[in-house]
Amino acid sequence: MKAVAATLALAAAAQAHYTFPGLIYNEATEADWAYVRKTTNFNSHGPVQDVTSDQIRCYENEPGSNGAATKTVRAGDRVGFRVDGGIQHPGPLAFYMAKAPAGETAETFAGEGDVWFKIYEDGPALGGAEITWPSDGLDEVSVAIPECVADGDYLLRVEHIGLHSAGSEGGAQFYQACAQLRVTGGGSKTFPGVSLPGAYKSTDPGILFQLYWPVPTSYVNPGPDPVSC
Repeated sequence: MKAVAATLALAAAAQAHYTFPGLIYNEATEADWAYVRKTTNFNSHGPVQDVTSDQIRCYENEPGSNGAATKTVRAGDRVGFRVDGGIQHPGPLAFYMAKAPAGETAETFAGEGDVWFKIYEDGPALGGAEITWPSDGLDEVSVAIPECVADGDYLLRVEHIGLHSAGSEGGAQFYQACAQLRVTGGGSKTFPGVSLPGAYKSTDPGILFQLYWPVPTSYVNPGPDPVSC
């Protein structure tokens, strides 16, 4: 029966995909792709499954801003994304930031190199009849911009990993998007980062992961630990 249940869950999950097109700030949801770089899956809603692909970074439909503008936000405030379709797959949610270097803006910054630092990740509920995540079913997700980060232009990257097919290598599904922000009212802190692609391997324990049976008793989020002020 456990195997049958897992098979049915996989079949149902395979039909559900999603995007993160609308930036949310000060309780206002902006128009789709107004401040978020338009993603390759804007029509299909499908995932990235190759962690070595440049698409793992911002999933850009075309290189660059794709016409998206830059939203000014205050450090310490919450910034979110509308989830088109809702998060329908089980798995972890994370947020990364990358600061545009001198001479570049959020709209010109490609996000290449060791520039991405993680500011949030969630963890699963363990010990029950199944493993679940706090992001299950959400149609909005948000994160607080660290109060200590230096003012400037940033890319804010949201990432959700669907683990319903992650029991075999290359089966994990990555859904991500990057918003363009100008952070004000912050501190002076900068953080070392990782490269995307580069931070993940297809065999990382949080990416190659048997979700259903036997029921997992632990989970290790892929990538770096979240920074703190």
